[in-house]
Amino acid sequence: MADQKGISGPPHTAISAVEQPQKPKRNKYAFGCAILASMTSILLGYDIGVMSGAGLYIQEDLKISDVKLEVLMGILNVYSLIGSAAAGRTSDWIGRRYTIVLASAIFFVGALLMGFATNYAFLMVGRFVAGVGVGYALMIAPVYTAELSPASSRGFLTSFPEVFINAGILLGYVSNYAFSKLPLNLGWRLMLGIGGVPSVFLAVGVLAMPESPRWLVLQGRLGEPKKVLDRTSDSKEEALLRLADIKEAAGIPPECNDDVVAVPKRSHGEDVWRELLLHPTPTVRHILICGVGIHFFQQTSGIDAVVLYSPKIFGKAGITSQTHKLLATVAVGCVKTVFILVATFLLDRVGRRPLLLTSVGGMIVSLASLGIALTIIDHSDTKLIWAIALAIASVLAYVATFSIGMGPITWVYSAEIFPLRLRAQGTSIGVAVNRVMSGTISMTFLSFSNAITIGGAFFFFTGVAIAGFVFFYTLFPETQGKTLEEMQILFGTFFKWRSTMRELEKNKPVDGESNGYTNSNSQIQLGPPTAK
Repeated sequence: MADQKGISGPPHTAISAVEQPQKPKRNKYAFGCAILASMTSILLGYDIGVMSGAGLYIQEDLKISDVKLEVLMGILNVYSLIGSAAAGRTSDWIGRRYTIVLASAIFFVGALLMGFATNYAFLMVGRFVAGVGVGYALMIAPVYTAELSPASSRGFLTSFPEVFINAGILLGYVSNYAFSKLPLNLGWRLMLGIGGVPSVFLAVGVLAMPESPRWLVLQGRLGEPKKVLDRTSDSKEEALLRLADIKEAAGIPPECNDDVVAVPKRSHGEDVWRELLLHPTPTVRHILICGVGIHFFQQTSGIDAVVLYSPKIFGKAGITSQTHKLLATVAVGCVKTVFILVATFLLDRVGRRPLLLTSVGGMIVSLASLGIALTIIDHSDTKLIWAIALAIASVLAYVATFSIGMGPITWVYSAEIFPLRLRAQGTSIGVAVNRVMSGTISMTFLSFSNAITIGGAFFFFTGVAIAGFVFFYTLFPETQGKTLEEMQILFGTFFKWRSTMRELEKNKPVDGESNGYTNSNSQIQLGPPTAK
């Protein structure tokens, strides 16, 4: 087939001609591994969902103030910074797979502590331990999945962590409703403690998964990643090309094909942080801005305020029954879960940019309408059914539009753009920003909405979402279908990335080498303008 196309270069050049016409079947092995790895995200989702309802009962049982409740609800996000900061180094040390096991074990201990908490201080200790486990899980699941996935389905598979966060949120909401009829001192403890059960099964299941091929190559163990790549690639040829790209990125000569080889010794600590933060190249700086920026705007556009405090929002909207509040919250969880599933099938078909921009546009409209509805309700002396309906519809529209783009793409995009050597630490920075902003919003929303009214709080989130739309439109290149090692070609020109993309596309039919599986020649061509 290569001869029919008139291509007679290196083996990888010929293969590119084969890949374009056929759409590869979904790789079932990579699919199964991605599901297992991503299920660690259930831990965070369950905690977010269950705390939205459990907080009502904790406040009543322990007699704590709104400020203490805010801190309790959001502090897990701050504690998770410890886990996400340590996860980069840990995953480079013991491997991606055992880091997932460690995350599950830590969260299990935290859930037990929360379930047996006798007072506020004891509960905060449990939140601390669970938060560290969540930080580990949030960083490592998308990294492992991105490194295992073939390019054709990387967006689909890397979106799984967000799918399971949503599934966890829904489970938390259902748990709230299921245990709400129990005695006050028992109900909320069961809600929190039962979250440790899935982590046991996750830790055992993860042991059946292979290690990340990229991590194995960095250890100089070439025999094992060959087998893993054969099973997780769309073809044997693609497996060879992925291995060649990883070896090049790791500094291993192409002719080294022994099962165990010497890898150039490079620090995974200070050298990496220096390259990321102190002396980044224009390419790394652009990648870092995009990776951190998408996490920042995901959280500051108000998603945790809606998910964590939805019972209180529905209360402000005019729903007075505790049972009805919890049922409305379950509806939020169902909508989030349905739309995140839709998003997983669109990521590798529609692309990252169109979905992201459509999602943020929808969030802007729904946040604005929610702000209007809540402001009208606040200033009305009578019960306005249409305004209540608008508020509920706006909440559902917001979580739907968030879940179809901003939710999953944050994890997909930030996991796939960092080069191999910087990936673990770069992703951990993004997760750290995500958790800081999530904690800030979670721990201040009640006080913030009391200060400027709840409608005003959502107008503020509308403004943040508008700023996010401008940021994404101007700085984010499309990454659909590109290999992880090719990403650096697209970054470094900042606002001029479109011309870089056009040049890359223009070169594809000319020399047949810019095919999504090789990057060395393209880097030579596009390097000079990037470095300016």
